[in-house]
Amino acid sequence: MNMPGSLFLTGPMGAGKSTIGRQLSKQLRRPFHDSDHEIENRTGVDIPLIFELEGEVGFRKRESAMIDELTQLPDIILATGGGAILDPLNRQHLRERGSVIYLHTSVDQQLKRTCRDRNRPLLQTDDPRGKLAALMSEREPLYREIADLVIDTDGKRVQDVVKQICKYLGAEHIIT
Repeated sequence: MNMPGSLFLTGPMGAGKSTIGRQLSKQLRRPFHDSDHEIENRTGVDIPLIFELEGEVGFRKRESAMIDELTQLPDIILATGGGAILDPLNRQHLRERGSVIYLHTSVDQQLKRTCRDRNRPLLQTDDPRGKLAALMSEREPLYREIADLVIDTDGKRVQDVVKQICKYLGAEHIIT
């Protein structure tokens, strides 16, 4: 397979998109962007505060503008927020402007990876497991709809997922 232009990592919170994206960026020698971090850097505030001040609707508008901008950059690795795929225009931009890799993980793994993270506004609830299950039920079909590759990250080391992606891309030789 020829190396595609940009690679877009999608999946639920706790799937490892940012961590895997940074490592993939090093292996493929491509710039890495995280849409959530870009929003925080540009606004000067964290995402929980954006949710508090503007609600989820306000945050999603910012996210859509950021996805549109970042997906136009050439040859990047992009980690998207877990809910970015909710917007049909985001899905279109991701699908048409690069290769989409869906990092799948179970609700149990998500809960394990996010249980101490207070920067996840959607999990500030009495039933985080129930919330994660509801989000997965809603979003799973959308992740799969646009995915060029689906990788299950449960129980896998970051390096192993990166190797699997590189193998898919025909870029195993780049790994050092």
